[in-house]
Amino acid sequence: MKQSHIIAVGKLKDKHLESLETDYLKRIKRPKLIIHEVKANAENRDLEAANILKKIEAISNSPFIVVMTEFGKQMDSPKFSRWFYSKVEEDRDLFFVICGAEGPGKSLLERCQYKLSLSEFTFPHKIARLLLVEQLYRAQTIFEKHPYHN
Repeated sequence: MKQSHIIAVGKLKDKHLESLETDYLKRIKRPKLIIHEVKANAENRDLEAANILKKIEAISNSPFIVVMTEFGKQMDSPKFSRWFYSKVEEDRDLFFVICGAEGPGKSLLERCQYKLSLSEFTFPHKIARLLLVEQLYRAQTIFEKHPYHN
């Protein structure tokens, strides 16, 4: 794998959540995690999807796109760690996409290779983003047999 990315619709404006996210990002070593923010377009999710895909295409010519959706696959943290690090071994950039409030547009759903859910609960985007970053850090600690997960 080259790198892992989160494409998040909208900006993280809460300083407390931003501080927590920054702390986890500092801890994530392999693979490097980069967060990209794209403009929200709540009234047109297809335009939002096009902007997301345009951003991904500007970054990578071999993306593996994971859309975060309540209808996606759920897994516990150890299983997610195994899944994530199996993807790390592939020579592709991995993109986790957190869409806007209206959900993913059709073109993004057609283009993605995987749909993943954090929970059956519904979360605000800023919380979902922090949860995903934390789970990526947790996946690393499980993979490295670090006691954080215990």
